Amino acid sequence: MADPDAAPIANTAQFDYWNDQTGRTWAALQAQLDRQIAPLGARAMDALGVAAGGRVLDVGSGCGDTSLALASRVGAAGAVLGLDLSAPMLEVARARGRGMANLSFMQADAQTAQFEVPFDAAFSRFGVMFFADPVAAFGNIRGALRPGGRLAFVCWRAMAENVWMTTPLNAALKHVPAPPPEDPEAPGPFAFARAERVQAILHAAGFRDVRIEPYDLPIGGFDLETAVGLAMRVGPLGRLLREVPEQRETITGAVRAALGEFMTPGGVMMASATWIVTAQRQ
Repeated sequence: MADPDAAPIANTAQFDYWNDQTGRTWAALQAQLDRQIAPLGARAMDALGVAAGGRVLDVGSGCGDTSLALASRVGAAGAVLGLDLSAPMLEVARARGRGMANLSFMQADAQTAQFEVPFDAAFSRFGVMFFADPVAAFGNIRGALRPGGRLAFVCWRAMAENVWMTTPLNAALKHVPAPPPEDPEAPGPFAFARAERVQAILHAAGFRDVRIEPYDLPIGGFDLETAVGLAMRVGPLGRLLREVPEQRETITGAVRAALGEFMTPGGVMMASATWIVTAQRQ
């Protein structure tokens, strides 16, 4: 693989974001966060259909959970490269993958990263919605694939459909003003909420046979206090709390009450709404 230092970072805003407090928080909460979204990534891996011996690029590999799973699927004859901007998360990933000969990681921007050997497939679990220039980034990913190579990823649908995110946030907004609205298509978790936009981006980047399927699944499974702690530290509520730290105690109580309504014998379970996207290099 090429030296990642040879490729510039195009998405400097996201580079700074994921190498600051956000990246350190996700690294610290790796086990809980991976447990919560692992079933969604597994569904996208099934859609990818990677074979033993395959070479796979894992885009936005984070703390390495999906890269480890892909490495298990391709076996010793295959190879997986995890690509991410976040040094704190890659530190966790490299520690988790230590000793695995078929797994490596690289800190680079998917829009500009350079690769010497083509991949059979590219995959991402919630790592492709943050591109500064989505067409350029997917064009670069396409260029990393061999002819006929496949792409599969999972991304969030609209925030309003994701009860696991809206419930704690709405509980907090009863006590503090709502933040100003953001551009729904700016880099961020919900940038790919519109299937039409995702399809247009992939077609413009040179992919064909684009398929976008909705996938709905309750996620969570934590005890109440763990669920509250996660909600308070990541996602929209985590960002809001950094603006109103003096309201933490009040908001914590409100979130605890709201999440308690979703307690099941298997823990707190709330609806998630995603797209499973597949495509092929022309």
